[in-house]
Amino acid sequence: MKLADAAGEVAANAAAVRRQITEVCREAGRSPNSVTLVAVCKTFDATTVRLGLAAGLADFGENRVQEAQAKIPQVGGGRWHLVGRLQRNKARAATQLFSLIHSVDSVRLARRLEAVRDDRPCGVLIQINLTGAQAQGGIEPAELLHLASVLDRETNLTLRGLMTIGPMGADAAASRACFRRLRELRDSLRVSLPNQPIAELSMGMTDDLDAALMEGATIVRVGRAIFGTRSPTPGP
Repeated sequence: MKLADAAGEVAANAAAVRRQITEVCREAGRSPNSVTLVAVCKTFDATTVRLGLAAGLADFGENRVQEAQAKIPQVGGGRWHLVGRLQRNKARAATQLFSLIHSVDSVRLARRLEAVRDDRPCGVLIQINLTGAQAQGGIEPAELLHLASVLDRETNLTLRGLMTIGPMGADAAASRACFRRLRELRDSLRVSLPNQPIAELSMGMTDDLDAALMEGATIVRVGRAIFGTRSPTPGP
């Protein structure tokens, strides 16, 4: 595809997703301005991501630290989110690259991030597994208060909220139930840890975007609806 054609496609896709967000938020009685759209660009090259920047996208999501290390300097802009699992040996690089890490899922990882952040501000979300699918990652809901308390008492990381992945292939009702549960957990945690800015709900992707927005998503992670079908995942 020619670059001009690709630019037009990305711009049109981004505009369509923004319209979808606006329409669903209005139906839910929310302001569209309360939602951050993160364009997930894993496996897409820097040229494609720059088309997203040109289309007015500001936030981009990566799944792998090593891919982001190569891509972010080439893109030369945007705010970057780590939306995939983080290995502890990549923690230092993650604190250097990303404005928000969505996938903190253990006390050991939290402590590692604190140890390597070198006084850099580091915003994090706790990932919770609400589907029982091990491949999705995340802690069990029963572990949330303990991990959040460690973050609050033992680190200077900023706990900005929670993240989850919805059930794959589920109908709207099942998706909404999952996302509603995350909102309830967030609201309860805000009472337990009132000194932390626990506001964000990172939930909803291309296929379950509407359900997430109806249940209060403040960050949505959309890739395919913006950039199209992904290329094969590159090697390390």
